[in-house]
Amino acid sequence: MEPLSLTDVAAAEFAPGRTYLNTASCGLLPRRTAAAVRAFADDAVAGSAASLGSLDSLTAARAAFGRLMGVPAERVSTGSAVATHVGLIAASLPEGAEVLVAEGDFSSVVNPFAVRRDLKVRLVPLDSLAESVRPGTALVAVSAVQSADGRIADLPAIRAAAAAHGARTLVDASQAAGWLPLNAGDFDYTVTGGYKWLLAMRGASYLTVTEEAQESLVPIHAGWFSGENPWESTYGPVEELAHSARRFDEAPAFVAYHAAEQSFALIEGIGVERIHGHNTALAARCRAGLLELGLAPVPGESAIVSVPGLAHRQEDVARAGIQTSARAGNLRAAFHFYNSAADVDRLLDVLSG
Repeated sequence: MEPLSLTDVAAAEFAPGRTYLNTASCGLLPRRTAAAVRAFADDAVAGSAASLGSLDSLTAARAAFGRLMGVPAERVSTGSAVATHVGLIAASLPEGAEVLVAEGDFSSVVNPFAVRRDLKVRLVPLDSLAESVRPGTALVAVSAVQSADGRIADLPAIRAAAAAHGARTLVDASQAAGWLPLNAGDFDYTVTGGYKWLLAMRGASYLTVTEEAQESLVPIHAGWFSGENPWESTYGPVEELAHSARRFDEAPAFVAYHAAEQSFALIEGIGVERIHGHNTALAARCRAGLLELGLAPVPGESAIVSVPGLAHRQEDVARAGIQTSARAGNLRAAFHFYNSAADVDRLLDVLSG
């Protein structure tokens, strides 16, 4: 049986009220995901046992994220926000450790280190990140795809440079996971927000940790849920923390993981490679059209297309019924599998005026 076309999937699962090119800010909820959230809310209104939340949904989401990122579920920790995961890593670094980050990277990747005054945070241009790793660098932290302009980091070069100098690596995959093929096993840590390209809700986020890196990471969020046997860890000190990365979990926001379970099923059913081809083809069409208009988008092969100096046109675009975003002076459009060539052409038509 032939798989459904992405046009058919989009028609069945999404109902945007406008041309939506803003996944880099927040992804659309699929219909199946919204239905799961409504069911959870209805159970809460009725006071049913289901309103307490489902560990099954959390387990399913953890496993699905692991499959998406090429690591076993035992290497995946769940939480509520990227900054919380990064804060956990920052808190575990020794005094005086040097953290190398890219200039202009998203604050959730940078600030948890910056607020620790006893760390040495060094900022360099993204394109110079690999060559800037040096003896004494403890950690290199970078977004796989830059939020402001969509540039894709040279992760193989960064990984190689870090390995050569004994530094660990932290990759924020929030603007990548769901459309850009990645293997979390290539890095000591990855962090990912689930409400963008993964099409879920705020409150679901993921941390992957290598077995070696787990040894030095302090489970500062460890509550009852981080116990090897959570229901035997509800009072007093937790006697035995989980043997897997689950010991770094926060207690889950269950509704967010009810949503995530459904959205992962949709993404897995399509496949990241297929999504990648679709998204980057639309982005390439957009870049080519912008160049024809005499505009200069940030070059590359990202699903995020940004045009420096064009942020002031975002309101014009919005009045035409097209949702984009303005970031760091850029007009930013983001293409996902629910978008089409017609969406690209609609944006170009407005910008030609």
